[in-house]
Amino acid sequence: MSARRGERRALLAVVPVVVLALVTGGWALGSARSPTRITLELSWQAPSWARPLGSAEAGVDLLALLTHGTARALALAATVAAFGFVLGTPLGAAAGLRRGRVLAVTLRLCDLVQAFPSFLLALAVLSAVTAPSRAHLAGVFCLTSWAPFTRLAAAQARTLASAQFVEAARALGLRPWQVLARHVVPNLLGPVAIQAGGVAAGVVLGETALGFVGLGPSDGVSLGAVLEQGVAGMLRAPHVLAFGALAVAAASGSLQLASEGLRRWMLRAPAG
Repeated sequence: MSARRGERRALLAVVPVVVLALVTGGWALGSARSPTRITLELSWQAPSWARPLGSAEAGVDLLALLTHGTARALALAATVAAFGFVLGTPLGAAAGLRRGRVLAVTLRLCDLVQAFPSFLLALAVLSAVTAPSRAHLAGVFCLTSWAPFTRLAAAQARTLASAQFVEAARALGLRPWQVLARHVVPNLLGPVAIQAGGVAAGVVLGETALGFVGLGPSDGVSLGAVLEQGVAGMLRAPHVLAFGALAVAAASGSLQLASEGLRRWMLRAPAG
């Protein structure tokens, strides 16, 4: 009974990010408030009944800006994490199953990709783009998102390669790709999927940092843009920086919490 209770507690860690995504996404789709509408006479306005979170620079509704920015950041993070998972998992699994030179080359590629900071790569690429969009951000982040999934899948596949059910599948005459698809990949999906939360949280922080230095989406709807405005108007309107920082913490923290919850659930879940 205690084990099941522990599993439920671990899975409850996924609830915050799901709620955050539903609330911000639902608001962004259903609300008539625009995150880019300029009302100069309301610039830096404090929170009020009409605008619960107040206004940012140029009188933009801060509530609309934060909900749209958070929803888009979570969507970008989910897209990049899904891409890395889909590309990196089979690549790492195949390398781990083959071993030898194939595994060595694959791991060296992962080392090369992970040794170069993705933020610096994003700075180099986006600085050459006239009007960066989330498509550009997704492309840059996807260039490096596959490496952690590949490395973890390769490690799991090396362990599974000597498992009895894999040896039995080989003895029955299954081809390597059949062994990989039917027996190796399905048995490593759980541990590798846990990596998605950490990758997604990193994307949220990366997009925020790029927006803060002026290389975020050209429409200005990003959490980084809110932080940049908050720093610029910190003395006049401290609420902008405070609410922006809370939004970033909620988005990245809920993703990390979900990842940790899935990890604990995988450890507690009974085998088979």
